[in-house]
Amino acid sequence: MFFRYNNGVMNILARTMKVSDISFRSVWRNPFHFIACGFGIGTLPMMPGTFGTAFGVMVYLLMAQLSLTIYLIITLLLVLAGIYLCGKVNRDFGTEDHPAAVWDEIASFPIVMIAIPRHWYFVLMGFVLFRFFDIRKPWPIRWLDQHIHGGVGVMLDDVVAALFSWAILFVMTLLLGY
Repeated sequence: MFFRYNNGVMNILARTMKVSDISFRSVWRNPFHFIACGFGIGTLPMMPGTFGTAFGVMVYLLMAQLSLTIYLIITLLLVLAGIYLCGKVNRDFGTEDHPAAVWDEIASFPIVMIAIPRHWYFVLMGFVLFRFFDIRKPWPIRWLDQHIHGGVGVMLDDVVAALFSWAILFVMTLLLGY
């Protein structure tokens, strides 16, 4: 287990992240919370969204050899699962978009890489672009984040950030002759 409940570090971390001890402990006890929090990655004390995106890169790498059709189906299933998981976990935690729930980053990163050549530099550019759009939230991402609630809202701003990132990568591949 990453943290023991009675550990003083966890109590400080729980206050810092504005998460109750009950919800923080539930990540390790509730399978829905565990999955939505990126199998525990979301409990990291700093940059959980960035680490969640890194996990999304690993998911992409596992899917990269699949046919485009299968890749799209799995990506859609990841997003649909995210709508449920993020909605449930945030209701359980009493929040709108808890930083520990990183499934939205995990499920959205494969969108960034749809039909993009499998080269390390495109993966790296996709990672940087996605984190930029997910953190900075330019219009309409910020509007979606503020006005669409529940699991759909949590997933939608990340899906749109992924689509923005994908569009830039796609244009780059065209310009580079891929």
